[in-house]
Amino acid sequence: MKLYVNFIILNLKIQMQYKVSFLLTTVGQFITAFTAFFGLYFIFSQVSAVDGFTYEQVILCFAVVMMAFSLGEMFGGGLAAFPRMLSNGEFDRALVRPRSIILQVLMPNMDFTRLGLLLQAVLVLCYVIPISGISWTFEKVLTLCVMIFCGGALFFGLFLINAVCSFFTIESLDFLNIFTYGARQFGRYPFSVYGNGVLRFLTFVIPLALFQYYPLLYLLDKEQNRIFMFLPVISLIFLIPCYAFYKFGLSRYKSTGS
Repeated sequence: MKLYVNFIILNLKIQMQYKVSFLLTTVGQFITAFTAFFGLYFIFSQVSAVDGFTYEQVILCFAVVMMAFSLGEMFGGGLAAFPRMLSNGEFDRALVRPRSIILQVLMPNMDFTRLGLLLQAVLVLCYVIPISGISWTFEKVLTLCVMIFCGGALFFGLFLINAVCSFFTIESLDFLNIFTYGARQFGRYPFSVYGNGVLRFLTFVIPLALFQYYPLLYLLDKEQNRIFMFLPVISLIFLIPCYAFYKFGLSRYKSTGS
């Protein structure tokens, strides 16, 4: 573990070598993320509710998804280095080291500028909690925390799937970003807004709705069943096929010879 911590510290020092660039990039992430927030504000200045969800309820959903995504991307975003490592032969060196291959890829490639996105989500969450109209109990606070951290793990799994496809194509497949960056955009609204077909897909195939939509219903007292509290934990089962796909791709890996 000490080795991986050293990787993280070294990566942070590298990114901080150009402090102004690091600061501006982080601020840029922070400001850009607010455009989605203002977009919601302008939409709800014209309508009172969307699919039965009020402005405050949608903003709560937005903040949860943004926090989950920023956590998942901060760690899993480093997997974007997979295609580069495969094409230039760096991945071969990782294979011969007696350490976890995934962590060797992740730790040196963590993007700390994503802290700007995380900070924006924290501020929006702090803004919406007092005005949400929710009677916050221990169970609901726990549900909110579980939504965020399980959502982050789920986004990490999606980044892993995107990276593993590089074992077969060498180059990254940009269309798969619809399940990561696209999910962040669509997740601004409860997934029921997009229809029953999409909701079922995001429940049983890619279980994003298990951390976003169903626990939100429990927070808003639209559902009283406590099982909705634990659906984000059930969504973590999705990480099993993600890891299995990674092992399958690794077993089919052939060096590019670079």
